[in-house]
Amino acid sequence: MLTAAYLGNRTVAVRDASPTAPGPGEVRVRVAYVGLCGTDLHVAHGDMERRVRTPLVFGHEMSGVVDAVGDGVEGWRAGDLVTVMPLLWDGTCPACRAGNSHVCQNLTFIGIDSPGALQALWNVPGSTLVRMPADVEPRHAALVEPVAVAVHDVRRGGVSAGDAVVVLGGGPIGTLIACVAAHAGARVVVVEPDPSRRELVQDLGFRAVGPEEIGPEVERWTAGAGADVVFEVSGSAAAVAAATGLAKVRGTLVVVAIHPEPRPVDLQRVFWRELTLVGARVYERVDFERAVELVAAGVVPAERLITRVVPLTDVNDALDDLGAGRAMKILVDVQAGQPEEVQA
Repeated sequence: MLTAAYLGNRTVAVRDASPTAPGPGEVRVRVAYVGLCGTDLHVAHGDMERRVRTPLVFGHEMSGVVDAVGDGVEGWRAGDLVTVMPLLWDGTCPACRAGNSHVCQNLTFIGIDSPGALQALWNVPGSTLVRMPADVEPRHAALVEPVAVAVHDVRRGGVSAGDAVVVLGGGPIGTLIACVAAHAGARVVVVEPDPSRRELVQDLGFRAVGPEEIGPEVERWTAGAGADVVFEVSGSAAAVAAATGLAKVRGTLVVVAIHPEPRPVDLQRVFWRELTLVGARVYERVDFERAVELVAAGVVPAERLITRVVPLTDVNDALDDLGAGRAMKILVDVQAGQPEEVQA
């Protein structure tokens, strides 16, 4: 079967591998689609060399069907449409014992710390499977993982109906946060410097402005009070610097982006307005299950967010386009071009 693997030295290659039977407690999934994201770019660009062990088959936003079930796994059968919640925790560390297993101090993120989904047949622990309704389009099911990120972010921000919400960054996660927050009844404005992304966000029904416009926009929009919740999704120093100035008294700033280095934060503003600063990392099972509901109900405009679908052999071109900002979400059709012996 064909796989896409990071080999080190900023090199991704499509390679042959042999599928294996699922072991005890495992399920083998016939992967349909894999969404590429910023984390995959970090892997491909060599930014995670100290963490990944090469060669690494990467990818974690996915959909597929159960192909085979290992010993000890119950409740699944061949043909079930699934996605995977790609987290494994030890259950013994202080974070796990406190009920925060999704941020386990020894967390394994499948697709980074262990083999991921860019392979035709993928063995995963049965505990990581998340069931999809059979009538959901498999391409749309591949978006459940990033939707779960957005659900978790909105939940961490405590967004309520009527809230004024600012999303700094109109990429895939920022746009999904806007969708989830709006579905919760919030009023949303998205800040995005790229005109084409602003246009897409506006086409989805949201107010979208450039960074230079957001201060006056929030002033006008909230009659000078400030936003209830501000999501920092861009990863830029300028957005962090601006974020505290956009929130109301006792407003909330949710840090979603992975910042590569420490950023200056206006702590005087945090003090003066009694702001709450919250981190939001990955998701919990409840977020995944809610994401399935939102995708199945059509709340998430999945088809509008998918820029294109490519075969596995085009994964490098897809990564280049993502890195250059020429796409919102690219899906890899993992089964396209696979040898006949591994095709369904």
